[in-house]
Amino acid sequence: MDQRRLGELSVSVVGMGCNQLGTSCDEATTARIIGEALDNGVTYFDTADEYGGDYTNHDDHSGWGTSEVYLGRALRSRRDEAVIASKFGIHGPSGGGGSAKWVEQAVEESLRRLGTDRIDMYQLHMPDPTVPVEETLEALRRLIDAGKVREIGCCNFTGAMLEEASSVAADKGLRPFVSVQSPLNLMQRASLGDPLPACEQLDLAFIPYYPLASGMLTGKYRRGAVPSSGTRLTEQVTAEAQARLFSDKTFTRLEALEAYASERGHTLLELAFAWLLGQPQVATVIAGAAKPGQVASNAAAVGWQLTRAEVDEVTGIVSSAA
Repeated sequence: MDQRRLGELSVSVVGMGCNQLGTSCDEATTARIIGEALDNGVTYFDTADEYGGDYTNHDDHSGWGTSEVYLGRALRSRRDEAVIASKFGIHGPSGGGGSAKWVEQAVEESLRRLGTDRIDMYQLHMPDPTVPVEETLEALRRLIDAGKVREIGCCNFTGAMLEEASSVAADKGLRPFVSVQSPLNLMQRASLGDPLPACEQLDLAFIPYYPLASGMLTGKYRRGAVPSSGTRLTEQVTAEAQARLFSDKTFTRLEALEAYASERGHTLLELAFAWLLGQPQVATVIAGAAKPGQVASNAAAVGWQLTRAEVDEVTGIVSSAA
């Protein structure tokens, strides 16, 4: 599988999002899926301290950290083949936010759950307006200096926030964020306007989450279909969001995209990956998986390279479909 740069790291262009580990995916299934991912060239695994909890009830922290535990155990004998990304900052049973105190506590908890001595990519999960970004960056630098973290990134930052963080890092001689995660897929394209332009300006890697629009871009749903249980759509998406996703407008767009792909001998899934990887700043596409076979399908879906003109053409198709 092709690799792209993420700071000093080299990562597979298809990664695996791990937020279903511990929810719709038990430990035995996790081990099987992680092995399948590595065997198919997927090396980038994106988790977080909160993953494994009840996403519909933020007051229930009983599953907090389960994803890290399952991922760490599944990778134990193959740790050096994997790039582990985790996140901190969401408020949980013992703390949260971007303070230096929490950064230092959170990393130790994640390292323990993962059963490893380093986290390859450590990311601030949400902006914390109560803490100066300088404090967060200084704490992260200490983790890098101690060998506990290799690279640092952030999630859900606006372009203005990225510019501020970059400026602070340069002024204070701190290690900067090398990446940002934000939602981006063919159906949800707001990140094209912000923060992607800032990523290009600052030479930051972009990691899209929800790359397959919670499964809508896999090609498995049709008009009138009802999402089956045990999927991301039923486990982590509200009924209101499901209704929006399963609208006539959505299926008109999906059918137009599928026709474009089919005319060129490809699938909708292949188009979804190709369009994202056609964005120059994208480093890896972290698609979730909860069943054996899904990661292998995702890995096999890459290889179709779109030109810049084709990327724009596809964007136009989905934008104009009523």
